Amino acid sequence: MTDAGTAAATAPAAVPVVRLPRRRGIELALIVLAVTLSVYGYCAVGLARAGRVPPGALAYGAGLGVLALLAHLAVRLRAPYADPLPLPIGVLLNGLGLVLIYRLDLETPGDRAAPAQLVWSALGVALFIVVVLLLRDHRLLQRYSYVCVVTALVLLLVPILFPAVNGARIWIRLAGFSIQPGEFAKVLLAVFFAAYLAANRNALAYTGRRIWRMQFPTGRVLGPIVTIWLLSVGVLVLERDLGTSLLFFGLFVVLLYVATGRTGWIAVGLVLAVLGAVAVGRVEPHVGGRIADWLHPFATIEAGRGPNQLSQSLFAFAAGGLLGTGLGLGHSVLIGFAAKSDFILATAGEELGLAGLAAIILLYALLVERGYRAGLSLREPFGRLLAVGLASILALQVFVIAGGVTGLIPLTGMAMPFLAQGGSSVVTNWTIVALLIRVSDSARSQYDGREAP
Repeated sequence: MTDAGTAAATAPAAVPVVRLPRRRGIELALIVLAVTLSVYGYCAVGLARAGRVPPGALAYGAGLGVLALLAHLAVRLRAPYADPLPLPIGVLLNGLGLVLIYRLDLETPGDRAAPAQLVWSALGVALFIVVVLLLRDHRLLQRYSYVCVVTALVLLLVPILFPAVNGARIWIRLAGFSIQPGEFAKVLLAVFFAAYLAANRNALAYTGRRIWRMQFPTGRVLGPIVTIWLLSVGVLVLERDLGTSLLFFGLFVVLLYVATGRTGWIAVGLVLAVLGAVAVGRVEPHVGGRIADWLHPFATIEAGRGPNQLSQSLFAFAAGGLLGTGLGLGHSVLIGFAAKSDFILATAGEELGLAGLAAIILLYALLVERGYRAGLSLREPFGRLLAVGLASILALQVFVIAGGVTGLIPLTGMAMPFLAQGGSSVVTNWTIVALLIRVSDSARSQYDGREAP
């Protein structure tokens, strides 16, 4: 055999190039299913309440479908490798939220919230499209981390200048419109926490003093981020927005754990959360009242004053049973002024039953899981922390709200992502989904065209 033949025989085989599927067709099919289910729910409410399909069903379906299609086209154009699940899940949850709000509007004709919620949903999808089209690389946000934190603190401070609503100063009301700046601040703070912890993760994990089997970083490293967190939480306590305070605290602890890999931070966070809740509950009457209602949800009934919001919510869940009473056939409107916001999950539980409620919770769990998956797939720390932080925001909100309306934990007065009435909330949630889409696109595209291992 010649030398050339020997060399050819011993040369290693060429490693095949891996081309990842883009899966945009799967996303489109799921979006069609999500819009179809939403329209079906809208029609079911009309049939249950009036015996006919609502006259606005076609317009509702067309509007939701066009918004979802535009969002899909933006993803197809600028984020072709993105995860195909977050966008359809957002469309389905948003569509179901519009259906539930419309259903409750039929009980309160003088207080219609569905048209305004549809407008806010359109603005949220528009912002989703802008983020996907213009933010070509999520790492650009790392450059503006301090701009983000300053903007977040300003947004948290502004509501102090406006009158309190239901005991809390968390809204800005101008010309008949209301905005909750804290909703936008949580995304900005997630960007800052992710950027700072990514830049200082080694110092946080390996320097400092060891106390009680736990490594505490030096004040020079941990001090700035703790100061920002204390300022944001302190402002929220002054505004009596304790739900968002709890959310910021949970976000801070989760990202600190992910950045350092030390489980001790979880234990420290739980202890501080319990101590803080006890302290605030004793000095703040509004919070103390909610804790009392949580401990004794039927006390007002026993005293002859009728059911309060929490007990009425528990009655709604009990009435739903396994399969629910059917859309439009429940009585959760008896909860009162917060039926469309804080307690909208009670309407879902009563009219869709335990099966429908479990499906909704699974949708949230799947959305959070895809966010965690995208973060863990990235090789650079900022994107990993950003994805985990954004997904944790959704997870913490769902846990705090679902736990509150079912009596697991005291009520905090937050909005269920996508489902509840609230323009600022739905716009912020669409922004979170857009950022998760961008991160997941980066996570998968980094492997496309590379040599197989």
